Amino acid sequence: MGNSYAGQLKSARFEEALHNSIEASLRSNSISPEPIFSQLYLESDKPPLSPQDVKPKIEELNKEIEVHRYTQSSSSGFPAIQVGNGLDNEEEEEEEEMSESNSPPIAYMQKHVPEGSCTTDGYCQAGKDLRLVSLSAEQIDIPPGFVLVGAKSPNLPEHILICAVDKRFLPDDNGKNALLGFSGNCIGCGEKGFRYFTEFSNHINLKLTTQPKKQKHLKYYLVKNSQGVFSKGPLICWKECRTRQLPSSYSSAVTSTKIVTTVVGSTTSSPNIDTVSSSVCSTTIASCQTESTFSYGSAASSAGFSGCQDLSRSGNVAKPVTIAAQQLVKPPTSAPCANNQPPGSMRVNGNPNSNGNSGKSNVFNAARPQPLSTSSSPGLASGENSIMTSSGPPKKRHRGWSPGSPIAAPTVVPVPAVRPVMRPDAMAPMPVLQTMSPGVLQPQAIPAGETVIIPDNLLNNSGVRPVILMGYGSLPYFYGNVGDIVVSPLLVNCYKFPQPTSAELEQLGISNGQILSVENMILLTIQYLIHLGPDQMPLREEFEQIMLKAIQDSSLKDRYLQLGAPCSTVSPGQLPWLARLAASVSRDLVQVVFSQNSLAEGISETLRTFGDVHLQQKVPNYVVVICTSKIRGNEFCVVVLGHYQSRVLAESMLTTTEFLKEISYELITGKVSILASHFKTSPFGDNVDKFLDKFQQNRNNSVAIPFNGNVSEYIPSNEAAAMTSKQGIDSLTEVFQIHLPQLTVARKLLSQVCAIADSGMQNLDLGRFANVDFIILVPASEVLFHQTLQRIRHSGVLVDLGLEENNTADQKAEKYIIRLDHDIQNKFEAFMKKVKQNPYTLFVLIHDNSHVDFTSLVPGSTTHGESSQGLSDKFINSREALEACNLLMLQVSSFPFTLQTQQSRVSSDNEVHWLLSSNPEELSNEELVYFGLSDYSKSLQWGITSPILRCDEAFERMVNTLMERYPRLHSMVIRCYLLIQQYAEAMMAVTSMNLLREHTTPETLSIVDDLISCPGKDEIGRGHMLLIRVPSVQLAILAKERLQDVRDKLGLQYRFEVLLGNPAGELSVAKHFVARMKGWRGCEQNDWTPLTYQDLEGLPCIVILTGKDPLGESFPRSMKYCDLRLIDSSYLTRTTLEQEIGLACGYVSKSAVRETMAIFEGTEKEHEKFLTSENESDELQIDLERPQSNSSAVTGTSGSLAENGVSSSSVLDSSQRPASSLSFQNIVNSSIDEGTSTHTSHISTTVGSEGCKQENDLEGKETASSTVSKSSSSSGNSRQSILVNKDLRTPRLIFPRTVILSKPVYHLLGSARNEHLCSASLLPHADVTWTSPLRSLFHKELSSEEQSLYYRQWTFPRQHHADYSNKSEGSSGNFHRRRLLLTGPPQVGKTGAYLQFLRILFRMLIRLLEVDVYNEEEINEDTKDSNEYAQGINAQWPDIELFSKMTFDYTVHDPKYRHISAVYSAKLPKIKLEGGKKRSLNEGSTKRETVSIMLTKYAAYNTFHHCEHCHNYIDFNPATQVSDSTLHAFTFSSSMLGEEVQLHFIIPKSKEQYFIFSQQGKHLESMRLPLVTDKNPKLVKSPIFTPTTGRHEHGLLNLYHAIEGANHLHILVVKEFEMPLYRKYWPNYIMLVLPSMFNEAGVGAAHFLIKELSYHNLELERNRQEEIGVKRQCVWPFILVMDDSCVLWNVHNVQELSSETKDSAVSTKNVSLKFVMQHIEATPKITHYALCGIRKWNSKLNTSKLRTAFSHCHMHDFIFLNVDLTQNVQYDLSRYICEDIDFNLRTNSSGLLLCRFNHFSFMKKCIQVGGHKDFVIKPKIMVIESLNIISASQYVCAPDSESTMLAAPAQFLLEKFLQHTSYKLFPKAIHNSKNPVLSIDCYMNLGPEISVCYVSSRPHSVNIKSEEVLFSGLLLYLCDSFVVADFLKKFMFLKAATLCVICQDRSSLRQTIVRLELEDEWQFRLRDEFQTANSSDDKPLYFLTGRHI
Repeated sequence: MGNSYAGQLKSARFEEALHNSIEASLRSNSISPEPIFSQLYLESDKPPLSPQDVKPKIEELNKEIEVHRYTQSSSSGFPAIQVGNGLDNEEEEEEEEMSESNSPPIAYMQKHVPEGSCTTDGYCQAGKDLRLVSLSAEQIDIPPGFVLVGAKSPNLPEHILICAVDKRFLPDDNGKNALLGFSGNCIGCGEKGFRYFTEFSNHINLKLTTQPKKQKHLKYYLVKNSQGVFSKGPLICWKECRTRQLPSSYSSAVTSTKIVTTVVGSTTSSPNIDTVSSSVCSTTIASCQTESTFSYGSAASSAGFSGCQDLSRSGNVAKPVTIAAQQLVKPPTSAPCANNQPPGSMRVNGNPNSNGNSGKSNVFNAARPQPLSTSSSPGLASGENSIMTSSGPPKKRHRGWSPGSPIAAPTVVPVPAVRPVMRPDAMAPMPVLQTMSPGVLQPQAIPAGETVIIPDNLLNNSGVRPVILMGYGSLPYFYGNVGDIVVSPLLVNCYKFPQPTSAELEQLGISNGQILSVENMILLTIQYLIHLGPDQMPLREEFEQIMLKAIQDSSLKDRYLQLGAPCSTVSPGQLPWLARLAASVSRDLVQVVFSQNSLAEGISETLRTFGDVHLQQKVPNYVVVICTSKIRGNEFCVVVLGHYQSRVLAESMLTTTEFLKEISYELITGKVSILASHFKTSPFGDNVDKFLDKFQQNRNNSVAIPFNGNVSEYIPSNEAAAMTSKQGIDSLTEVFQIHLPQLTVARKLLSQVCAIADSGMQNLDLGRFANVDFIILVPASEVLFHQTLQRIRHSGVLVDLGLEENNTADQKAEKYIIRLDHDIQNKFEAFMKKVKQNPYTLFVLIHDNSHVDFTSLVPGSTTHGESSQGLSDKFINSREALEACNLLMLQVSSFPFTLQTQQSRVSSDNEVHWLLSSNPEELSNEELVYFGLSDYSKSLQWGITSPILRCDEAFERMVNTLMERYPRLHSMVIRCYLLIQQYAEAMMAVTSMNLLREHTTPETLSIVDDLISCPGKDEIGRGHMLLIRVPSVQLAILAKERLQDVRDKLGLQYRFEVLLGNPAGELSVAKHFVARMKGWRGCEQNDWTPLTYQDLEGLPCIVILTGKDPLGESFPRSMKYCDLRLIDSSYLTRTTLEQEIGLACGYVSKSAVRETMAIFEGTEKEHEKFLTSENESDELQIDLERPQSNSSAVTGTSGSLAENGVSSSSVLDSSQRPASSLSFQNIVNSSIDEGTSTHTSHISTTVGSEGCKQENDLEGKETASSTVSKSSSSSGNSRQSILVNKDLRTPRLIFPRTVILSKPVYHLLGSARNEHLCSASLLPHADVTWTSPLRSLFHKELSSEEQSLYYRQWTFPRQHHADYSNKSEGSSGNFHRRRLLLTGPPQVGKTGAYLQFLRILFRMLIRLLEVDVYNEEEINEDTKDSNEYAQGINAQWPDIELFSKMTFDYTVHDPKYRHISAVYSAKLPKIKLEGGKKRSLNEGSTKRETVSIMLTKYAAYNTFHHCEHCHNYIDFNPATQVSDSTLHAFTFSSSMLGEEVQLHFIIPKSKEQYFIFSQQGKHLESMRLPLVTDKNPKLVKSPIFTPTTGRHEHGLLNLYHAIEGANHLHILVVKEFEMPLYRKYWPNYIMLVLPSMFNEAGVGAAHFLIKELSYHNLELERNRQEEIGVKRQCVWPFILVMDDSCVLWNVHNVQELSSETKDSAVSTKNVSLKFVMQHIEATPKITHYALCGIRKWNSKLNTSKLRTAFSHCHMHDFIFLNVDLTQNVQYDLSRYICEDIDFNLRTNSSGLLLCRFNHFSFMKKCIQVGGHKDFVIKPKIMVIESLNIISASQYVCAPDSESTMLAAPAQFLLEKFLQHTSYKLFPKAIHNSKNPVLSIDCYMNLGPEISVCYVSSRPHSVNIKSEEVLFSGLLLYLCDSFVVADFLKKFMFLKAATLCVICQDRSSLRQTIVRLELEDEWQFRLRDEFQTANSSDDKPLYFLTGRHI
């Protein structure tokens, strides 16, 4: 890792070396030019000698390796590299010649200048000025790693041209270390990537006549002077300068841009050095003979943030942060004491069982063995993140310091190193020159004690590249063989504690701001290292939690100290023995070394001793080096020497991109050839390829039978190719389904869009859009592109949105998807052009998998060689996209952590999270449940022998052995080669070479066995998919070719397919497999080919998935295995780790998993219950007898719960196991014939294809018919053999996929049962950093919303992150308000959710123009008859003379009352009354018929409507203050209530003109009322009252358009507790607030108070206007009481078409509410009518002929109420149900007229919330939460009983009781319309089975003739004094008729019985007295029943 050239990117070095090698080979006369990598490395090619290897015959292998090394290099055209220290003279001379030229092999003469290019001297070809005099004062941004230099043009000797050149290609101060070649950028036009100086010189118009050379024309460094102006700086040292130092001007210029560090890296410009934290330090890496100055890399980019800099994941850091001692406070902490053993000392040959080496010094054994002779091996080079690196390739000019040359320990450093000097307060106490300027580089001699000489051949001798973990204090300078060490900043930030705020302290549970002392941090570090297992590596997040816990404990001890409790501190003198004591328990795996002067002494001795140890000696894994200097204080670092630990630490420093380049480098250079040769031999010493070739020859032209046969059966290949499979029994139904979770998420997205529109910030105006269009951005993956394309086609969304025609939608779907590749530019520009051209279309930009490559487009921020990075940032964060008001952005991600930082562009309010319900009730209707990452982690606790999440221990042991043997190769290369060999040997073991079974891991063998054998058990050849994840493309190609070659030679090419899943390419499937899949599907398309992985459903195949990241592709349900053994410690961020596991996530059968989890989580007692019901067909049954074996008969280790017969030793031990073996075979039906085990049984599975219009994210949720037949053995080895039942149409059970993990990943996922850190606690993404090492703990149980808030608080984007530039001003955040984030687990169905969101968004926009209204015909139409006094059908107004003679129609026709008691009349027909004694309590809530109607300009609206016309009307403005309205009390007396009533008006200032106020105190006196004679066409006269509850958002209270903007008085009647909500949403409305006593009252109370108030106001207005000469009867007496769901009004005109046929046509026209009101108000003699109204609309009114123009009947919901005539007719204020029917009957019995205008109708909107809703009836005192529904019979109880009292109003309980159980009270009335129940003075709903006859007891009332009617019952409800005994004696009753008397209390009940002399004719019993089930505090109602005598 540390052997790379000066920290340069691997790909950059390789490309440069490759260019130069090509150039040299073309120029050289030699046939075999120098190998290209000798330009990068010159080291001993000696691999370390390992004591053991996974293969035998190590001596022969070593010889073979060495021979192979020579033959390999010679055969490839490169000379063999000598095993030694350096090159021979000829090669050195050749290299010298090569260094003289770095141009490409073309003529140096000027090329032909492109047409139109500029050729002026001093300007580039683009016409941009490059002269220093012109650009000296300009701000020039250069990429990291580049410097500005001056070039001299022969034609402009007086000018200098500015160029930006990669510093790696420039020499150091000694004229050395310059890479051959060139890399530069043009400062003028910004063109980048010039790789040849010839090309660059042509571009900048040097016009040379000689060969262009950078040495000749690049002359000066350019620096900034004190005025910030660029000027000519020092000369570039091209070999002539050997010992020159940089001038101070240059040092100042460099450090003013960025703190200069001697880490080999690049310079990143920064405007101000003050932004860098004072804790940033400098580091120098130099050889003992040379020095070079390098600049600080990107690690310092965010240094100023929160006072600390995250160095742990920065690649360009080599020296730790130097922390000032005064920053650390030492709280008193007791020292940990492990035991009383003596301190451990570092030794090698000591007893491994002893804990220490008492009495000896802490050094290795002093014996220094001779260097071992080892074979040659190429070196391992590191990438960008390598820290301690070689300072250059040892070329000829570096001859003096080749690795073989001896280096004496310097007493005086020949050349002083350049070291930056910081502000004195920013450094640890150490001698500095106070005269130096802060931050300026000064030459400073380094004392000998400050340096570490790296021993020669350290890696070769030990086989380990030590890793130095930066600790506390300054690391020394390293000289010599620095390529053999790596410096890691992994834990350095754990020791730096920024001062937290008081809020953070409180959140962290810390009482003070003190942090740990250095001594305590050292002890914690030692204890943590001891705690780590042999196969674990230190993790920053885990150690930070330990540090936080320690600080919290320290804070707690401080509290005890304040209370007088004893507390001790660790003094510096105690540290040595405490540290040794702590390390003594580690068995010498952790050792401690102390030094007195500096860390350099301890590190030097440790490395020197380590380099000399014998291989047989025991080496510690960690050496903690502690310096106890009195001057500098305590400092420490950790030297990691363990084979495993050092490798994984070094490799984990590389990002995914970097280690993939490292792997590519190793493959291209041939470094892996030694590993390849190792695997060419079988474990028995045979050549594998020769064996395969021989086997291929023996089988001639025959191949294994493709399917439906044993693998040992061979047939000719032409017959195998001709074998075709038949179509499955059931074909797939091409139905696209949206499931409930997807619909829920889509609705949440829509709700959030509405919230954005309603935010009042004018971010989104939904009212202006009439269409929806969209574009989907997907990562650059061909399969993902086709997958998304299929889902768009199958969903039909293009047709639903009206974007495409049905017949062309499939062809045009591609233009709605854009891949993030190089073709995006034109497509996105066309999309944005369309956005601008269609301002009334709402465009939705969906960025799917938005976490992938979310990097910025800032120049230089992208990783070298990956030009596709930053594309998403370029477009979705472009200015035009952010500012487009009709563009909505939806980012979709399964791993959104990189989008949730402190600088996120998405507000947390705009996040929509997918909720996975765990409620069994919610899952009861779903056959499939989601099985995700957390479920896989929990499955480790199931205790089954064949887990679905596995670690292949045997494989890991092989890997560890190979990694020790080949330390220079990346571990993924070793893992991949071993994995290829394992699969190849497994294929051979299964088919031809049984002996190999013992040398193949059981996991691999079982997978291959299942893969090969499964097609043979199926009649049509279906099998499983094996997914192997190989991130490296080159390794994946290698694996695919090797496995394919082995497969073909074994004759299995027709048995299963081997596919390469490369995102950059499409799937390539063999023709015979395509033909087989087409046969399964019955596909007749000749050109059909599988385009997605889901198209491979059922195909037995190995898919090798490659690419940096999985990109969201979905896999078929036939994917059974997911091999992730290559995903190791390089994947230590949450995103990279979880997205790999996400490949296996998906939907599984609920019965297959949930019950399994329940079983294994159950107790012993619960298990007994399972045993007693083992024969039940619906019981999950488990095979407890299944052994675990590696033989071929056991394929169950593949991991399916079913096929392995899950067993668990934790459930029953051997003595408790039942005799009968249970298996998954009998999950549903245990009666299946056992004889079928020898036959094949048909089962059902699902095959996915392009034709399957199923949302495949929700895998398996197809209809029951979407299955095909499959045959499989019922032996229990295959999960396809599981039967759901005997019906073939039922889908099979779907089990979780089996996942095989590497050991590091397995440890993280298994943290639920171990003590390790969980994967969710890791750094969320490599592109972000933690803001502080002190942060609250991350819990796995956090919801996704809580996780988002956590990351938004504690993470910060790195410089290359796309959100890094999104600086927020203040704490509010700089959010893009039209951007949403949809998060959900992988493969959960997000694609279907957002496609459904598009659909319902479009529907909503249309629905803003549409409304669902009730479309129900009037009931009981056949009871209507023609009235002889009816007027003409086209009469406009009723004639009072004729209308008064019309009889009242008692029958209720409103369809909402179809389930109530019919009102008896003389003409009531013999209709069949509804009923049945058992009816649901929710019978009235059955879905009513609705129809969608387009809104017109006269509609009423809710609060979601906004337009410029009615804005001032509703005043929906967040700036509106509540104080703009005033509160007024209005008091009047009510005879009904018997007391004064005080109502409150809330009157906005703008509406005060409708009221009369007193002159003193603004007391409200009355509402203004117009006169009857007023004829103003611009106003309506009737005040409009709208009682409303629960509909503050959805109530249609905006009447501006309905009333055509006319003046009107509109009053909302609300309950007191809802008043604040209505004031918030309707601030400009007049509100009448009911008293608090009516908070639980029904609609009757609201109508009663409206009427009482209106009559009282009428009297006040009459008195007021009478004083000014207006007659009392001239004041307008009407009010309009209107429901809050009335939306539209219509007029129906009848036109005669023919006088002969008398046919007529009805024309319906939408009119305004104003038109309807003015028409009715203009009715002649209107004051003679008590009630006027209109009918309710239904669709038949548009076509059917009107019977009469006016009706004398019931009216509902829209009533003109004459408060004068109805003075003595009151609403029943206690009623909840049917209060309007009761009032209509009372009004009619008073002799008043009720007129309905039939040629008008109103439409009622279907509003699902609020309104007249029932109370939730539940017990008043909840003892135990019960789910039992309370029946209607429980609403009443016997008086003084102990029955459960209910929390509901007494009147409500009574009405509900009568509605549902009156058939018990009045048995004679059931279905008996001739003998109704007599109800005096009230109408009560007794249920649809019973008819009610209403009779008024008032004198002179109008009642139905009832003399001849025999009544079946009598209902006396709160009867008053008008009801007397003589009145009741007028009526006749059936024998055994029933009486029900209802009173307020028991006393009045008895008084009523006596007063009415009821005992004379009715028989009563004591047990027939009841009360409503209320407590006495709630005033229950009492009633008594009796029977007629």
